[in-house]
Amino acid sequence: MPVSERTRILIVGAGPAGLVLGNLLRAADITCVIVERQSRAHVEQRGRAGFLAPDVVRVLDENGLAKGLHAAGQLHGTCAFRGEHGQFELNYGELGQRQVHTVYPQQQLVADLIAEFLDRGGDIRFGTTVTAMHGLDGDSPSIDCRETDGRTYRISGEYAAGCDGQHGVALRQMPAGAAQGFRRYHGVTWLAILAQAPPSMTAVTYAVHDRGFAGHMARSATVTRYYLQVPRGEAPGDWSDARIWDELGTRMRTGEYGPLREGPILERATVDLSSAVSVPMQYGRLFLAGDAAGLISPSAAKGANLAIVTARTLAVALTDALARDDQRGLARYSDACLPRMWHAQEFSHWMVNLLHGPAADGEDAAFMRLLQRARLVSLRDLRSHQDYFAENYVGI
Repeated sequence: MPVSERTRILIVGAGPAGLVLGNLLRAADITCVIVERQSRAHVEQRGRAGFLAPDVVRVLDENGLAKGLHAAGQLHGTCAFRGEHGQFELNYGELGQRQVHTVYPQQQLVADLIAEFLDRGGDIRFGTTVTAMHGLDGDSPSIDCRETDGRTYRISGEYAAGCDGQHGVALRQMPAGAAQGFRRYHGVTWLAILAQAPPSMTAVTYAVHDRGFAGHMARSATVTRYYLQVPRGEAPGDWSDARIWDELGTRMRTGEYGPLREGPILERATVDLSSAVSVPMQYGRLFLAGDAAGLISPSAAKGANLAIVTARTLAVALTDALARDDQRGLARYSDACLPRMWHAQEFSHWMVNLLHGPAADGEDAAFMRLLQRARLVSLRDLRSHQDYFAENYVGI
């Protein structure tokens, strides 16, 4: 396939990583093309996490990308834990580094980033599949594109960024042995639920129950995100609205703490909690960012935050390389990002073990359940544990 177009940076994927990268490159007057398999409507409506760390808000703010979240985002600095030990609340905004989250639904942030990218003269191709990548170890990588109408073409550039997730083309196109993928399935599956219902609690609430974990996270004044731990392989369609609300009521112990504010279920999907890290996060002139570089379980709300911070690091390195012929940032890109990635993975793993008891029965399972309860009691009673939680829960 002959090259029909040329740009400077090829970006595959229009999630937070690809869009932040594209916006920062355009701010530096560097041309780039973002290629996204899904439609614009799909990307702008795709429900994801909405908790942004202060460092991430700062990145967006400093680069003119925070107008929407400042207008509609809500500060949040408390979370609560429920279990047979009772309920306790942590005001994490007054613990550790005394920092809070900004709650802003990711789909709204993505819509903001798309609009700003286009305003900055960016080129984004929705509904376009990247079928192959070439020349990643040379000085002119390229991508083969296929539009929904079947039209095909090739775009070449000076560098490529894979921001298309763990199942995207970028990871598949890396040669065998170019990077080592470290993976872990945590043995936990969530039913992720989006309900057209006002929040039932003022804080993010984690409920620990012998039947499994349940979580409550406000998204807006009229929409709430819930999670239910379910057996792996269970179909979302097996869970009717009535069954979901009944099980949430049981695990959230509404008999003790009051009823949930119910409403229609807008979305339901199962998520297997897993983690993955690519070491290194680069090969030749291909650089990975976002979930393509490191997938993290949603237990600690780090995914979008890590994506934005790694995209900023990559944008600075690419700008130095193209504007000042300084390759040092690109050479140490992985080394700059991986310590932060592994730190977030460690805390996410800690959260998985805090919130989920063993699925099996027997002597080992009983021991692990007692350890889980001991962790919760320590978090309730010990200031040092609370400070650790706060610094890692909000930090990135």
